[in-house]
Amino acid sequence: MKVSAEAKSLKPAVAITGDRLKKRLLKNRWMYYMLAPGVLYFILFKYLPMWGVLIAFQDYSPFTGFWGSPWIGLEHFRTFFGEAEFWLLFKNTFILAIYNIVFFFPLPIVIALLLNEIRVEVYKRTLQSFIYIPHFISWVVVVGLAYILFTTEGGIFNELIAAYGGEKVNFLLNQEWFRTMIVGEMIWKETGWGTILFLAALAGVDTQLYEAARIDGAGRWKQMIHVTLPAIRSTIVVLLILRLGSFLDVGFEQIFLMLNPMNRDVGEVFETYVYERGIQQGDFSYSTAVNLFKSAIGIALVVSANFFAKKVGEEGIY
Repeated sequence: MKVSAEAKSLKPAVAITGDRLKKRLLKNRWMYYMLAPGVLYFILFKYLPMWGVLIAFQDYSPFTGFWGSPWIGLEHFRTFFGEAEFWLLFKNTFILAIYNIVFFFPLPIVIALLLNEIRVEVYKRTLQSFIYIPHFISWVVVVGLAYILFTTEGGIFNELIAAYGGEKVNFLLNQEWFRTMIVGEMIWKETGWGTILFLAALAGVDTQLYEAARIDGAGRWKQMIHVTLPAIRSTIVVLLILRLGSFLDVGFEQIFLMLNPMNRDVGEVFETYVYERGIQQGDFSYSTAVNLFKSAIGIALVVSANFFAKKVGEEGIY
């Protein structure tokens, strides 16, 4: 059998490419060894468990197992959408998600820009360390601090209000204050940690751009507007798209700890509902269907946001 000239010409190229790949793998083998634990983590704990979402389409029972449980299709989804709690859960979750995007997401950008303007390195590093610390405090401690500060029985804020002649406010039981406190706690705990990626992006901005701006007469404020922000715009867009992927993930532990019978009407969200139905009541299939619905919303938002980012000239995430 005759081999065409084109096929003959391709063989050396393939061989060279394979040799180069082997050399690169050997050259960077320690980097791949360091990467391996992270890859294994995602495979074992993120991807392999995904088959479990199939029980959302079953009447699953732990006693009969996955293979012995009957398939019921979309019955759990129909039940969930017909529940009286559906719109309440959707409204509460959506409002908190919007609050997080509007009030929390921009703050790490603002703090990173302010930190970037500090020229005294020792002061800058010290300030960074202080604003990172709350990230490492558990939500149990954060909520405990909130109770100490805002309780009507000796809480610092209520004592100050009373000292100035005002009436004490029951922040912890008042529905009007629930969302404000949830977002406030999130801002206090995670804003500092969220600046890390933006500070890394700011470190990569070409200093010659600032020099050119100064020559043109731009002050610090105009440099920030016309040089710094455009330079990190792609980072902001990518992080916003990724944030939309977890748009409806408003934080189970924090909200669960802050819930009480007086604020449940504004505080019950998908995550706490899934916990009650799945863990407390043992309705595994139904709770999986609810969580799968929430994840589907996140996927749709990521795809839509990425499409829009591409349309306006940004790179997106894929």
